[in-house]
Amino acid sequence: MTHTGDPENTAAPVSAGYCRRNAARAAAAGALTAAFLGLAPLAHAAQPVPPAPAAPSSAGVARAHEAAAAPTTLDTLSRFFARDGAIARAKARPAIDGATVPVYTLAPEFVAGRTGVPVATLDFLASKAVSADGQKASVWTARAGDEWKVVNIATGDDETRYAAEGARRLDGGTVFREPQIDAWYVQRGDRVLPLDEDATRAIGAGGTTLARYQARVHKEYGDKLPGSAYEKKGLAGGYGADRAPAADTAGAAAARTDGDGPLNPATATAAAGGALALGATALVLRRRRRG
Repeated sequence: MTHTGDPENTAAPVSAGYCRRNAARAAAAGALTAAFLGLAPLAHAAQPVPPAPAAPSSAGVARAHEAAAAPTTLDTLSRFFARDGAIARAKARPAIDGATVPVYTLAPEFVAGRTGVPVATLDFLASKAVSADGQKASVWTARAGDEWKVVNIATGDDETRYAAEGARRLDGGTVFREPQIDAWYVQRGDRVLPLDEDATRAIGAGGTTLARYQARVHKEYGDKLPGSAYEKKGLAGGYGADRAPAADTAGAAAARTDGDGPLNPATATAAAGGALALGATALVLRRRRRG
């Protein structure tokens, strides 16, 4: 008996072409789903954007600037600019030019391979000084107790110059240095861009991802962190035979963990010629200065 009026038993004729089209769509959808599922682990493996390093307080920056521009500092700068007879001390007439800027240095936690940590930490503040004959110097200031003190004067204006260049390249990015190779970078989000020739040689003119940069510095310095066998052998001050001795550390700034730090206690150990041996809270670094 045929139930022609029963919709449950009524079948419309289906063409072979319709079936083929539906099968193709199903296969494509399945392939697309598989592709997305295959990419999901890669998305989860991507490194999260790290937090920005702690910035100094505006009050701290102001006091650091005052320390750099103090009469005693200017007198020291007169002697600095007059070294080797470059200019008569009385004619040097040094002055602080522009704003005082924070200087960030490659962080040991980042080098160790940790995720979710800043690429760099606050090291010291720097002010550009100029003499009457056009010489330039960088005045480093650090917080010691409740005071800001000048802890070093270095030839050139790398710190303020690269801070300005980094702001031009990636406004809002973190400008930091990799002192082992005297390289300067700017990082924002997942990108790291070079700011000088040393950095360009390290990561290329177009920059690299943060994850690849971390892999590179971990490979280069991961076994040279404080507490490593490298340090215990007494090698942690240099990456070659030309290690320079550290200067007297008397009066070095105390380490901070507030908004005006952490500042490394041995920032004041910068030796003549640009060697800088940092304390146990950071990598031990070598820094070249260019005149």
